[in-house]
Amino acid sequence: MSTYKTFETQRLLLRPTGEGDAAFIKALVNTPKWLEFIGDRNIQTEEDAVAYIQARILPQLQRLGFAHFTLIRKSDGKAVGACGLYDREEFEGVDIGFALLPAYEGMGYAFEAANRIKQAALEEFKVSALSGITRKSNLGSQKLLQKLGMSFAGFVELPDQTEEMMLFKL
Repeated sequence: MSTYKTFETQRLLLRPTGEGDAAFIKALVNTPKWLEFIGDRNIQTEEDAVAYIQARILPQLQRLGFAHFTLIRKSDGKAVGACGLYDREEFEGVDIGFALLPAYEGMGYAFEAANRIKQAALEEFKVSALSGITRKSNLGSQKLLQKLGMSFAGFVELPDQTEEMMLFKL
């Protein structure tokens, strides 16, 4: 992983997610908010998490140099969440996403990480169009996307989703 960029904020280290993060990914994708707002990834074991990382995260990281970043709290080295830039075939540009383990919500980590990843997208990765996608019911994500400077741009449909999603653009 050393060939890929890592980033820092005041309290966090943001490093590309790898196979060694399987236990953390298994925990994160099975939190109530992930399941409600992002969807069930059917990851029940660490082996499932490794397969998910290999299939869904590493190919984009290898292709573009960015993907999903694990957020490590500097004070104790704990993985607290994830933030990433996702290149989706169905959209022009890249979208930003974020999620935290429940114990670390409400501490400002999501904004701290997302703001740094937004800066990296624009300045270091030269992303020309940055967006955010969220469910209508996910008011927390909507507020965070607006705090990042994004504006509501309309509704979109994603493959494998039964409801329209809200699209925010920078």
